[in-house]
Amino acid sequence: MYALMRRQLRFGFSVMLVLVAATMLGCWPEDGGNGTDGGGTDGGGTDGGGTDGGGTDGGGTDGGGTDGGATDGGGTDGGGTDGGGTDGGGTDGGGTDGGGQVGAIVADHLAATAFDLIPAAFIDSVKSNYRIFYGHTSHGSQIVAGMTMIYRADSRYAFNAGAGTLSLQEETGVDLGHEGDTSWAATTRGVLNQPGCDVNMVMWSWCGGVSDNTEQGINTYLQTMNQLESEYPNVLFVYMTGHLDGTGPSGNLYVRNNQIRTYCQTNNKILFDFADIESYDPDGTYYPNGSDWCEWCETWCATHSCPDLDCVDDDDCQHSVCFNCYQKGRAFWWMMARIAGWTGS
Repeated sequence: MYALMRRQLRFGFSVMLVLVAATMLGCWPEDGGNGTDGGGTDGGGTDGGGTDGGGTDGGGTDGGGTDGGATDGGGTDGGGTDGGGTDGGGTDGGGTDGGGQVGAIVADHLAATAFDLIPAAFIDSVKSNYRIFYGHTSHGSQIVAGMTMIYRADSRYAFNAGAGTLSLQEETGVDLGHEGDTSWAATTRGVLNQPGCDVNMVMWSWCGGVSDNTEQGINTYLQTMNQLESEYPNVLFVYMTGHLDGTGPSGNLYVRNNQIRTYCQTNNKILFDFADIESYDPDGTYYPNGSDWCEWCETWCATHSCPDLDCVDDDDCQHSVCFNCYQKGRAFWWMMARIAGWTGS
C-alpha cells in the first residue's frame, strides 16, 4: 500500500512539472530562428510582436460567412475565369480600418503588380502587428521563397530576423491534403491552443489537392476554415487556391478554384489566389493552359529585365521558375499591407 502511495505521489509531481514547463514555454521560443524546422518550433521569435490582435478582431470575418460556412461554397462554375481576376487585386474595399475586415481581400496577379505601391508605413505596421503560422509542403514554400528573394534585395521586408521583422512560423510537413482531409485543422488548433501563443494569422496552402478534389471536398475545406474563424475570432485566416496543373479552363482545377474564389468574395474572406498569380504575366497577358512550372515566366525573363533573384529554378523555388516565386512574394506583402489597413491606392 505504501509503495502504491509513493508511485501516485511521484506521478502527481511529474504532471505538475509538465504543466509548469508548458506554461513557461508558450508558443514561440525566443531564439529568433527561421521558423522552418518542423512546425514552428524554432522560429519567428516574439521580438517584433506588436499589439495583441494587430487589428485582427473579427478575424477578418466582419460579415465573413455564417455559421455553417455557406455550404454551397459558391457553386461549381461561377467566379470568373481561371485567374478569377479581381478589380485592382483585392476587391471590395478590403482593408481593416482599425480591426474587423470590410470586404474580401484577394491577392492575385494584380497584387503582385501593385507591390511597388505599398507605403513604407504599412510595411512597418505589418512587421509590428502580425505573427503568422503557415502550414505548407513544397508548392506552398514558393511564397516563402519569394519573400526571401525580396528580403535579400530590400531589408525593409525582413522576416524571422529578430526585433522589428515579421514573425513567420512554418509547419513544412503538412498541407491542405486531398478530398475532405481536415487533419490540418487539428494542427492549427494544436498551435493556437498552446499556452502563451501569440499567433494572430494562419495560412494553409495546397499541394495538388485541388486538382482531384470535388465540390463537397472543397466545401469541407471552406466549412472547416470558417469553423476555425468562429473558434478563434482574434485570428485571421487566409484561404488559398490550388496551383495550376496544365488542364486549363476545361479541367476540374479551374472549377474548384472558382468555387473557392466565389466563396471568399461572397463571404468577405482573405484569399491568396495562388493559381491566378501563375496565370498572368506582369503585362496582364493571360495563360489559361499553363502549369505550376510557369512556362511564361521563362519567356518573360528572356525578353524583359527580370531582377537578379539569387535563386535556382526548381531548387530554391520548388517545382517552378524563380520569377514565379518572386511574384508570389510580392503578392504576399501586398496582401499583408491591405490587411494592415492600406486601401491599395
